[in-house]
Amino acid sequence: MKKLSIGIIVMLLFVKSFSQGCVAIRSNGGFCTMTHTDSSKWQLSVNNRFFKSYKHFIGTEEQKQRQTLGNEVINHQFTTDITLTHKINSRWSYMINLPIASNSRSSLYEHNNVGRYLTHSFGVGDIRFAVYDWILDPAKGNKFNIQLGLGIKLPTGNYNCQDFFHVTKDSLRVGPVDQSIQLGDGGTGITFELNTFYNISRQFSLYGNFYYLSNPQDVNSTSTARGGAVSSSSIQNTSNVMSVPDQYMFRAGASFIFNAFTASIGVRDECLPVNDLIGSSHGFRRPGYIISAEPGITYQIKKLNLYAYVPVALVRNRTQSVPDQITTQLTGVYTHGDAAFADYAVNIGCSVRF
Repeated sequence: MKKLSIGIIVMLLFVKSFSQGCVAIRSNGGFCTMTHTDSSKWQLSVNNRFFKSYKHFIGTEEQKQRQTLGNEVINHQFTTDITLTHKINSRWSYMINLPIASNSRSSLYEHNNVGRYLTHSFGVGDIRFAVYDWILDPAKGNKFNIQLGLGIKLPTGNYNCQDFFHVTKDSLRVGPVDQSIQLGDGGTGITFELNTFYNISRQFSLYGNFYYLSNPQDVNSTSTARGGAVSSSSIQNTSNVMSVPDQYMFRAGASFIFNAFTASIGVRDECLPVNDLIGSSHGFRRPGYIISAEPGITYQIKKLNLYAYVPVALVRNRTQSVPDQITTQLTGVYTHGDAAFADYAVNIGCSVRF
């Protein structure tokens, strides 16, 4: 059972990054600490995530005309997550996660439609600390267990990254980049995690993860006007500044172990909700969710694990935000903004226990 347990923990551990587009989900969830069957006290993991978002949705309806007209927004996002975990004993452990992101955004409308230009952001994101505990005593067996995690997300990432925007082809102004490529959200958050596995046989197992980030802060001070004048309508519906939103992720699936390989298939739901669990939900945000099929494979070489996971979007839904709702009430005209999503994301990385 030792090898099977290690394989399941690898499954829970490595697919932990979020977000496929303008629905700006940054922090990392789905993190499960080292198995009790290994004598190592430390684990270092490095996860690399890349995606390109360019397909626009209002609700679940794709706005295919955006690509036909050539006015779609295109985001390229690459994030490296460096995570160090320390196992205190067979039940308790803690970790620190450091994200480093490099993002670019290509658009027309942000540059007065005078041409397609790029804005960028690069740097450290919001650092997260968490403590974990296995509910059942691992010494009594490893057929089934549940792990709970509680953490804090710090506002270490720059939530007011700025770049140049074109007013005309020959004149520029400086302003904050779009929320989707900001490095942080500006809020201190509380994270809750639940990770579990159930070993059906020596080769076949089930797994599940749940992650929730609660951001009690309502808005940050970052303007959405890209260096220009703030409109009266954006002040009325509160979208003149960026929101500090909650987020959550749910994963569930099955895995199969064959020698040094662990293959899996599951479903993944990533969501930026319309309303926060604690506090108000004003300010600009693009709420929505992505439901994906998530195949993956892991290869174990002694204390080194290599992996690749590619969640492929099945359902993309940009839900109606609080500013959308306020505008609808003020004008009597139904308002529902859009968001750009990716078709898939690529997650590759490794971990080493020592």
